[in-house]
Amino acid sequence: MDYSPIINQIVSAIWYLIPIGIIAAILKSSWFKGVMGEFIVNTSAKLLLDKNKYHLIKNVTLPIKDGSTQIDHIIVSIYGIFVVETKNMKGWIFGNPAQPMWTQKISRYSGKFQNPLHQNYKHTKTLESLLGINEQQMHSVVVFVGDSTFKTKMPENVTYGGGYIKFVKSKTEPVISEAEVNEITSKIETGRLAPSYKTNRDHMNHVKNIITKKESIKNQECPKCGSSMLIRETRKEQNIGKKFWGCSRFPQCRGIVNIEYKN
Repeated sequence: MDYSPIINQIVSAIWYLIPIGIIAAILKSSWFKGVMGEFIVNTSAKLLLDKNKYHLIKNVTLPIKDGSTQIDHIIVSIYGIFVVETKNMKGWIFGNPAQPMWTQKISRYSGKFQNPLHQNYKHTKTLESLLGINEQQMHSVVVFVGDSTFKTKMPENVTYGGGYIKFVKSKTEPVISEAEVNEITSKIETGRLAPSYKTNRDHMNHVKNIITKKESIKNQECPKCGSSMLIRETRKEQNIGKKFWGCSRFPQCRGIVNIEYKN
């Protein structure tokens, strides 16, 4: 019996399923969800905000003292500068403005992530310095995209998807003149690093270095009891202000590790 026709049909079916599987994997990937999140934010701004009043600038990487900082979206208007941070996350989100870390829960998984309002604070301060403006002219906005649900009450500047438009439009008191809007837009475009693969690569390396440093701090163990350690400052007059590692269980444990400074 000739099985060739059956084999050919099976091979044809497999070749048909391969691209479908690839497309399905892409659609489920965090990369694609991030792209879609950016698309939602961009499209909402373009369709729901008057282009003559609001000027959208996307993916802005600015140089800072120790590297760079990357801002997802900046909207410049006479009602202020809106600095938009997008978070592509799913699950339940718990947090409040004062907490340094927020919580994400997905089924049995529970993890911590940096308070995005604190994260965006660095962005707003970098822009204030670049543009020479004050904090009353800045508005921090955090937009969650993806299948996430807030399980604690969030401030009005933390929203879902296109909901951030409502916050932007709620600011109706002019704090910047028309002439300043044009000047600010020009300064941002001039001050940003050129959008390129190299700029993104260098920024990602900068972020990885920060994470590595934080992990080394997190993994510092007390030589006496093995507990985590914290950076503290001495109050003794002869060494006042000098930093050292101190056990987190102080005063029950007085383990310390000196920090070596290199010139």
